[in-house]
Amino acid sequence: GLQPHEIACLGVGYVPDERLIFPDLTVRENLEVATKKGVAPGAGEWTVERIYEMFPALAPLDGNLGGYLSGGEQQMLTIGRTLMGNPSLLLLDEPVEGVAPIVVQELGRQIHHLKDMGLTILFSEQNLQFATKISDRAYIIEKGCIQFQGTIEELEKNSEIQEKHLMI
Repeated sequence: GLQPHEIACLGVGYVPDERLIFPDLTVRENLEVATKKGVAPGAGEWTVERIYEMFPALAPLDGNLGGYLSGGEQQMLTIGRTLMGNPSLLLLDEPVEGVAPIVVQELGRQIHHLKDMGLTILFSEQNLQFATKISDRAYIIEKGCIQFQGTIEELEKNSEIQEKHLMI
């Protein structure tokens, strides 16, 4: 397989579920360390200021060490850091796991905004309500096999799949 830096060069950004921020770097340093060089000016590149516009809660924490942030703040920082690499595909691994409900709402709004901007997003998520609000399509995978694939509307109409795989 490809090395992580080779995958990133292909335009893939990955937000892990365990966040993996740099605890001894400031919020700004966490963002700057991920800046992708060589993006043409005006090509929609991400900057620290643009991340702070997307996640205003991070701006006043600019000089704070990453290790002192709340779980939700760390998740925003992790997503922001990944965006600093200017990905064309964003992979999110359980983006709202372990964050406060108010942060879940904010992350949902921002992920939806990224989607509206044309960024392709693929994520795994156990919070069904969150996932169906921001997704266009759903895939249910069990033991490595796809059990369902379709639109959110098709999923919502399929009571058999819901009862068998989603415990609804």
